[in-house]
Amino acid sequence: MSVYTTEITSDQIPSDNPIHQRLLKAYYAAEPLVSGTLLELGCGEGRGVSLLLNKVDSYLGLDKIEGVIETLRGKFENAQFESGVFPPIDLPDNSFDTVVSFQVIEHIKKDDLFLSEIHRILKPGGKAILSTPNIKMTLSRNPWHIREYTADELASLAGKYFSSVDMKGIAGNEKVMEYHERNRKSVQKIMKYDILDLQYRLPAALLRKPYEILNRRNRNKLKNQSDELVLSITHEDYFVREKSEQNLDLFVILSK
Repeated sequence: MSVYTTEITSDQIPSDNPIHQRLLKAYYAAEPLVSGTLLELGCGEGRGVSLLLNKVDSYLGLDKIEGVIETLRGKFENAQFESGVFPPIDLPDNSFDTVVSFQVIEHIKKDDLFLSEIHRILKPGGKAILSTPNIKMTLSRNPWHIREYTADELASLAGKYFSSVDMKGIAGNEKVMEYHERNRKSVQKIMKYDILDLQYRLPAALLRKPYEILNRRNRNKLKNQSDELVLSITHEDYFVREKSEQNLDLFVILSK
């Protein structure tokens, strides 16, 4: 089962490539940091499972879409996958050496409980690695997100539960930023028709369908205008660096 929406970015749709590679970078960045027993919260279609699986003793992926979980079970025989909605997380205390969760916390209504639960299920000395969009670089409201964070906001929230919060970010090189700038200008052209600022005034549920239509149309337009740029971007065009308002995503390493 495959889920192809702009919110669940696909490696099968050419116009999604810059975003897919950006999301994939989090897994490459986490690869040298994971160890022991690993839990992925929000594994999606398994974008980075193959990168992490051989670095750990065991892997468990949780996600809410049962059809996707069934597909992953058939694809990765050495990993475990379970469907479920969290938080809370129905797993024992002190049971994992590492937890990863990429582009998930922005969807979680009770983000404080989410972080508290991650802390609970980590073993003493364990690490959690999270990524999420940097609101400072967001181009428009995403109605699928409950909220987005600045680096300081997420660090402050995580600091309530974790003894160490190492806030970094995922940034892009000139090629990536050229795509980002083209995207920004294209989105601005769309948003100029929102003279009543409805994207911030209407309930999220009413915005999701038009957001999906316009977002898909915009990604296709950017690809058609610069096919070579869109298709040439790889995970190597993204990099992890220290905290900055210009980072595209927040990338934080939490220690228990």
